[in-house]
Amino acid sequence: MKQCLFFISIISCLFIQTTKSQTSFSTNDYYRTIKIDYNNIAGDLNTMFNECIGAGRANEGLRADWQQQLTMVKNECDFKYIRMHGLLSDDMGVYSEDEKGNPNYNYQYIDALYDFILSINMKPFVELGFMPSALASGPETIFWWKGNVTPPKDYKKWADLISNLTTHFTERYGAEEVKSWYFEVWNEPNLTPGFWTGTQEEYFKLYEYTTKAIKNVNSAYKVGGPATAGAAWVPETIEFCENSNVPIDFISTHTYGVKHGYLDEFGTSGTILNKDEASVSGDVINSRKQISNSAKPNLELHYTEWSSSYTPADPIHDSYHSAAYILQKLKQVGDAANSMSYWVFTDIFEEAGPRFTPFHGGFGLLNTQGIKKPAYFSYYLMNKLGKTELKKTDTSSWASKKSNGDIQLLFWDFTNTHPGDSELNQTYYLKDLPAQSKGIVKLEVTGLKKGKYTLEIYKVGYKVNDVYSDYLAMDKPNQLTKQQVNKLKQQNNGTPIISETLKIDSKGIYVKDINMNENDVFLFNFIKQ
Repeated sequence: MKQCLFFISIISCLFIQTTKSQTSFSTNDYYRTIKIDYNNIAGDLNTMFNECIGAGRANEGLRADWQQQLTMVKNECDFKYIRMHGLLSDDMGVYSEDEKGNPNYNYQYIDALYDFILSINMKPFVELGFMPSALASGPETIFWWKGNVTPPKDYKKWADLISNLTTHFTERYGAEEVKSWYFEVWNEPNLTPGFWTGTQEEYFKLYEYTTKAIKNVNSAYKVGGPATAGAAWVPETIEFCENSNVPIDFISTHTYGVKHGYLDEFGTSGTILNKDEASVSGDVINSRKQISNSAKPNLELHYTEWSSSYTPADPIHDSYHSAAYILQKLKQVGDAANSMSYWVFTDIFEEAGPRFTPFHGGFGLLNTQGIKKPAYFSYYLMNKLGKTELKKTDTSSWASKKSNGDIQLLFWDFTNTHPGDSELNQTYYLKDLPAQSKGIVKLEVTGLKKGKYTLEIYKVGYKVNDVYSDYLAMDKPNQLTKQQVNKLKQQNNGTPIISETLKIDSKGIYVKDINMNENDVFLFNFIKQ
């Protein structure tokens, strides 16, 4: 096919198709060439990107809209695990004591939540926190929903609660199922007094009591931590477990892509996207090195929170820039982590209380009404990749195939256009930010099987699956009508921008030139007929 393709909804002549013998541009016009061969296999595709996803707090998971959104996310992105705060907080009704100080246990809310999670073929990544107030040593809390962040007043009673809960899980779901879960002790205990009023030594005491209680129920259950902010305490945690003969099966920690700070409970701090190309990925790679150099070099590494920004009021989360950012960081991480759990899947997220506008810079891949943000499509498109990865030299792409002859090429441009210290994310990403051209990308696909293919081309970028730009065009209403929600969902539904039939001859070659703009994301999906 040798024609320019025109679409009303796309900037004219996005694609200039070519054949092997005829090109519209000289080699010097290409800023980038991506070559893949169906027969040149790299190995199994590493799917650490959709092993786990985050959610705000356990009680939110009892909401119908939360469950509806998670079901869609599971079906379209196929995350395997979900992690959240507040499993043991008072709004889950887990623990109380009678007048004599004897414990009462109640798992009705946890059962309802976990029964649902398992019913959609997901598994819990169990974060054990926060402290039930009846067991707490102090009144200090965090967030609108008042998660208690103090050590237990009685470590034996805490251990008894963990043991009883783990036994309950075993009886309800079976030991073989629970063996596939992860038990993580607390959340970000290095952020004091925010998430933990105790010392590091007191956290290690909590960790020891918790993990031994779990292992006493079943030694095969997986335990770990320290779930720290800023990739902290990794060597110290391993050293403590080694020296004290305390069990540990995995390291968990967190990282975010802004320059300063770790906690912004009410979304009021200013943030600046880090210009360092190794932000996020550098932390992950360093954590893997710390593990490799430790007394326990084979521990799994799970980044149980990561994102472009740690604040629930950062408009980069809503911006089209996030799609390419997510892909770039995950690609840079490579095989350093066993999972990278994006924080979070939905803006149904109430750390600062219920939010009052439909796009407020919330963490979610989806907004409160379930409208897909550009970030959502990163995971949606990655989930379309085949199980076998193909070799290539381009560093901002994945190529894969399926055994039936299908082939997928996902590629992007990430350009950090943020001006730096002169402006905060909170004003920069609120603007209309047209993408500048990066030039022509040449695709060369060889080794294709002869015959007909359906070629689906997906795109995310400025004003393409870019709901925030559509929201700006509506003049940013504080509340969306039902009709506006439906319109935004339809305009940002992730369907292919092009779907056409190709005939591949015996040479098995496909070549195409593409105009690439800043922070564009493309997926070419060749479906063998």
